[in-house]
Amino acid sequence: MVSISGIRGIIGESLTPNVISDFTQAYATLLRHKRSENSDSKSPLVVLGRDTRPSGITLMEFVQSTLVQSGCNVINLGVATTPSVELAVLDEKAAGGIILSASHNPLEWNALKLLNELGEFLTADESNRLLSIYHSKKFHLAQWNQFGMTVPRDEINDFHIRKVLSIPSVDTTKLAKRNFKILIDAVNGAGSKIIPSLCRALGFDNLVEISCKPTGIFPRNPEPIEENLIETQGLTAYHQCDFGIVVDPDVDRVCFISEDGSLFGEEYSLVAAANFWLKHHRGPVVSNLSSSRALKDIALKHEVPYFASKVGEAHVIEKMKAVNAVIGGEGNGGVILPDCHYGRDALVGIVLFLASFDEFLSQYPTARVSDFKKSLPHYEMAKQKVKLNQEIQIDSVLDRIANKYQTVSENTVSTEDGVKIDFPDKWVHLRKSNTEPIIRIYAEAKTKSIADTLADSFRNEIIST
Repeated sequence: MVSISGIRGIIGESLTPNVISDFTQAYATLLRHKRSENSDSKSPLVVLGRDTRPSGITLMEFVQSTLVQSGCNVINLGVATTPSVELAVLDEKAAGGIILSASHNPLEWNALKLLNELGEFLTADESNRLLSIYHSKKFHLAQWNQFGMTVPRDEINDFHIRKVLSIPSVDTTKLAKRNFKILIDAVNGAGSKIIPSLCRALGFDNLVEISCKPTGIFPRNPEPIEENLIETQGLTAYHQCDFGIVVDPDVDRVCFISEDGSLFGEEYSLVAAANFWLKHHRGPVVSNLSSSRALKDIALKHEVPYFASKVGEAHVIEKMKAVNAVIGGEGNGGVILPDCHYGRDALVGIVLFLASFDEFLSQYPTARVSDFKKSLPHYEMAKQKVKLNQEIQIDSVLDRIANKYQTVSENTVSTEDGVKIDFPDKWVHLRKSNTEPIIRIYAEAKTKSIADTLADSFRNEIIST
């Protein structure tokens, strides 16, 4: 699957050595073309990192070798989070970066997530240029005496943590006095070391670590959503933790669990973060069309404008830059803070969540995280999937649904990214996934039963067409 964030597929099926080699060569050629356009004759420097899934070891060696033979120099971070690689691209003034991670996809998947010199996913124009090179097979190959070099960089976790701890308006000294007991579930991914290290750097030593061995063998479906977190929720309450932290395998998404085992929720990671940040830094906020209305409510509370973008980190960042947003992200737990960098970053989300909860405790000293959640605008979301097959003509289905609901004056229908229908007191969003061969159905309302019913009705409408 090819999207704005790169390419991903199943190892040995769709993500084959030929595909990996050709895309890597196309990417190296794109970087060289961009250098040439800027009259820069230096060999492109590429930062390379991976998550912990077992296929990543061999894949990293293969991609690194291909880059070197394409005349690129490589800084190899080894196991590193996606936001760590993004920060390293900026710090090293590199031409780009590659993260080998299929993010929340199951173990058999892997991906090449491609960054430009800004440490951000390729723009639409850069992606189109990459695909043109890929299909033409006109790759730049270096002569034997023009091969690139590789060097390791081992302290990326410490660098990332220092960067996050320096976020303005966050009083880390005050936070450390809270002495929280925290459960951490890193699903044996790239967060297995860096998330506990961040918590300790913040002064929290009372940690319950589960699935924090960087084996890459995920003990459950790695996407941090409610249906996959039942055991983690129970363990948070069992160990009498103040809250739980769950990250996905490449650590660009974060979800919190309340002290009673109830889900604070990935949708509310960004909401809590924005509620703190907007108190100290006023300005527009952005989320994607599938994100909770709660963020819009927070923006209204702070009297700042809210904007929605198409789904996908690159689209959110593009909109954030266009409106000069001070914070943004996606309802999947991805928080983007320009003051740190333009990329979804679970570490940023954790620090801003803690700062927001700390301010709440200053006002209500005996409160718990479940009380904090109740202080935020309340909505319930339902998320469903429909597997794509030849019988479902999704484009015609979505067109028909859009036309049907546009006839009702009280509805607002957007076709910018799939179909989103805003009813007065609820909404539903239908779109093809960028990362899996599925149709995603997101629905939100004031109660879970209404959201579930809304999602079910549209799922049935798609299947029965």
